[in-house]
Amino acid sequence: MALILNIDTATTLGSVSLAMDGKLLGERVNGQSMDHATWIHVAIAELLNEKNRSYNIEDLNAVAVVAGPGSYTGLRVGMATAKGLCYAVNSRLIALNTLKIMAYATNKEIYPSQLLCPMLDARRMEVFTALYDTALNELIAPCAMILDEDSFSAWLNKTEVVFFGSGINKWSAMARSNNAIFRDSFYTPADLASVSYKAYTVNDFADIAYTEPIYLKEFYAPRKLSG
Repeated sequence: MALILNIDTATTLGSVSLAMDGKLLGERVNGQSMDHATWIHVAIAELLNEKNRSYNIEDLNAVAVVAGPGSYTGLRVGMATAKGLCYAVNSRLIALNTLKIMAYATNKEIYPSQLLCPMLDARRMEVFTALYDTALNELIAPCAMILDEDSFSAWLNKTEVVFFGSGINKWSAMARSNNAIFRDSFYTPADLASVSYKAYTVNDFADIAYTEPIYLKEFYAPRKLSG
């Protein structure tokens, strides 16, 4: 039996969820990205002590965190929380890639011949993206990509590619291939529970001391104008 706490503050919609052997027991969701840091610890405490059950932090077999890419601040909040819990109770850490979770969730909806391309919006014409086949093998490793009309042309000339996520509006406006298919899909806490349990069963654990968020690019902060 594996009791896993899943933490996701990588995007605007943050969540914490509790799962037993990949089956969701409960979840808390927060739609205010700027509030993730103050919300997360209260949400975890509520999740562990719902009316129909009561767990202690020490009962956790692992803590899984969505390590990125995503919001710079959100990733730091999630990783710091996950590491702190693991250190406190000597639990295992599972670090998951946002793009691969997105691909896992959408993989249930496509044909075997199609490819999966998750996209997360970054600033200007840039997206965080990757490319997977239906076995979730990486064809393009997760990266920060500045889009142009030739992006993905080598793949689109050969097969259909399903694009999805918060970055597709940028790409759909310039894509010219009939093989480019766009879906409005994202992952849920239930998808995250399933992915983290799969990692647990194959002992895919992260080093608590050295694991860092997957930023993919340097943090950018606009320069403040002097008064």
